[in-house]
Amino acid sequence: MIIFGTRGYLYQLAILTMVCGWCGNPAAHTLRKRVTKFTLFFVPLFPFSTKYATQCTFCGGERQIPKEQAEQLLAQHNAGQDGHPHGAAQQQPGYAPPGQNPYQS
Repeated sequence: MIIFGTRGYLYQLAILTMVCGWCGNPAAHTLRKRVTKFTLFFVPLFPFSTKYATQCTFCGGERQIPKEQAEQLLAQHNAGQDGHPHGAAQQQPGYAPPGQNPYQS
């Protein structure tokens, strides 16, 4: 007897801020990769399907995107993190370098 089938894996690649195509709100979107693998005796052997999608965290709307667009979004996300390690903190009101009080005149 041979036991075979498929198994799905879901990877979260990044969290991006974009305007949602479903609800129109600027919100966080998760960039996800869904891989379906062929299994033999419950051991995953090789992937036969890979799909990419973004999902809005505000309304839950999901949109499938091509691999090239997913790689481009991931590269932009990684470039933003590498280029400005404290970029998000500098945009927050009241942020100051360590040792300085932002509320002091």
